[in-house]
Amino acid sequence: MTVYTSTSLKAELNDRGWRLTPQRETILHIFQELPQGEHLSAEDLYHRLETDGEGISLSTIYRTLKLMARMGILRELELGEGHKHYELNQPYPHHHHHLICVRCNSTIEFKNDSILKIGAKTAQKEGFHLLDCQMTIHAVCPKCQRALMPL
Repeated sequence: MTVYTSTSLKAELNDRGWRLTPQRETILHIFQELPQGEHLSAEDLYHRLETDGEGISLSTIYRTLKLMARMGILRELELGEGHKHYELNQPYPHHHHHLICVRCNSTIEFKNDSILKIGAKTAQKEGFHLLDCQMTIHAVCPKCQRALMPL
């Protein structure tokens, strides 16, 4: 996994026959500046860009997020809220996984090197190039467990 800069993104896009548009660069920059543990949906990103005075359409945002996820720049996450969220795909040792409460959608990030090692070994064995390896655990948090228990 590569840590992407505008220059490396431009080079990779050019290799694939695409351009680094100002919109793509702006979206990459937003994800690079996100605090650790924050994930954005397409709608979240749209509202953030709108607040910043950036006129990027929602359809362009969706296309760019899908493209960057296919390239391995972003991680596409199913966090149990009915829509996808995205975060920068960080290389080792920043790589992490998610534990999500199915009732309140609270999300905890955790690290486990074994998961990444198994994913990398399996991909290599099958001749694949690993872009991302993530585990998402769906569970019920302690607070929601207490709420479910009768008094």
